[in-house]
Amino acid sequence: MPKFIEMPKLSDTMTEGTLAKWTVKEGDKVSVGKAIADIETDKATMEYASPFEGVLHKYIATPGGKVPLGAPLAVILEEDEAAPANLDELIAKAQAAAVPAPAAEKKPAASATKAASAGPRLPLAPQHKSRAASAGAALRVKASPLAKKIAAERGVDLNSLIGSGPGGRVVRADVENAPVGGASAGRVAATPAIRPVVGPEDERVPTSTMRNIIAERLLASKTQIPHFYLQMEIDAGPLMAFRAHLNASAEKTGGNKYTVNDFILKAVIRAAEAQPAINAAWDGDAIVKFKSVGLSVAIAIDDGLVTPVIKQAEKKTLLEISQSVKDLAGKAKNKKLSPDDFAGGTITVSNLGAYGIDQFSAIINPPQAAIVAIGSIRSAPVVNDKGQIVVGQRMWVGLSGDHRVVDGAVAAVFLAEMRKLLENPALMLV
Repeated sequence: MPKFIEMPKLSDTMTEGTLAKWTVKEGDKVSVGKAIADIETDKATMEYASPFEGVLHKYIATPGGKVPLGAPLAVILEEDEAAPANLDELIAKAQAAAVPAPAAEKKPAASATKAASAGPRLPLAPQHKSRAASAGAALRVKASPLAKKIAAERGVDLNSLIGSGPGGRVVRADVENAPVGGASAGRVAATPAIRPVVGPEDERVPTSTMRNIIAERLLASKTQIPHFYLQMEIDAGPLMAFRAHLNASAEKTGGNKYTVNDFILKAVIRAAEAQPAINAAWDGDAIVKFKSVGLSVAIAIDDGLVTPVIKQAEKKTLLEISQSVKDLAGKAKNKKLSPDDFAGGTITVSNLGAYGIDQFSAIINPPQAAIVAIGSIRSAPVVNDKGQIVVGQRMWVGLSGDHRVVDGAVAAVFLAEMRKLLENPALMLV
């Protein structure tokens, strides 16, 4: 009996995936747990292991193609098993069964209907009136997978929206800003996207699934979260001296070598414990205060930036944090990150110091309420406690906060705690 390898759900927000490549050939034997393909999700490109044992008889999905959740990717047969005569028919049925029902078929709840009737309505843009002239007519709307998912959950009719994404694509922000239940009297106009003029020698590169999701989430972050920004200069001299001493000892014993970022992560964790109001998130009509620190660490890969999480970071020593970051970076590089590696983040650290960036303001990683931005360590003239100008080492640390959750004074106390720890690094070993 043929078995179907199906598109798995590799992240909590995933509605479809892209088959990046096959790592086995038709006719190859496969075993349970053997990597057979690379699949690109909205978070990362991950290896996919076969859930079955047998022979990969036939590819169904082709590399580069988007496949809905549960749709067949390939056919597995047992060794020496002949393919049934109606295999193509079985494949067609499996593909049809995986096609999700249109979002418009879902009826909004009573409370949603009430909210829709009470919500504000935007005037229909003149250039789009003709497109909405025939009420109830089926319109073909381009929408991202995440936008479709949220629309289905909220009862928003995608046909009622005009997208602000590339080519009029409906993105998450369009759905979240729409009245619940959609608008029946015409399409709600969003700000038209400003498109570049492409010349004959210019190259237009299709974006990956992950890059599209990154674009949507950052757009939602900047348009829906009231950001504020703080910067603080830190004396990095004591940190660099302490790290050099620690690594010199480690070199003699074959122990762990620490990076500057290891100390920064530890300082963020300890500062979040000292100022727990920073370790929170906005949840509509409430603020969620997290009991544990889930430290999201920004790691650059070819397709963009991923933010795997060090869970219960407050319970980890400096050594355990250093080892966790090395493990996550290795998994990111080798496409081994799992959905669980992305779950549970409560605050993010983005370090661009290695790229020579002195200071920057980072975009908040929703639904978190804060992100810490780390710049490079630079030699600079400073005035010491004797009034003398000497060469010192300075580093800028920034914080971007969600003003719905975090007040400026709270963020300032958090940064002050970080400075105290980084300028007295031995405290982080206590």
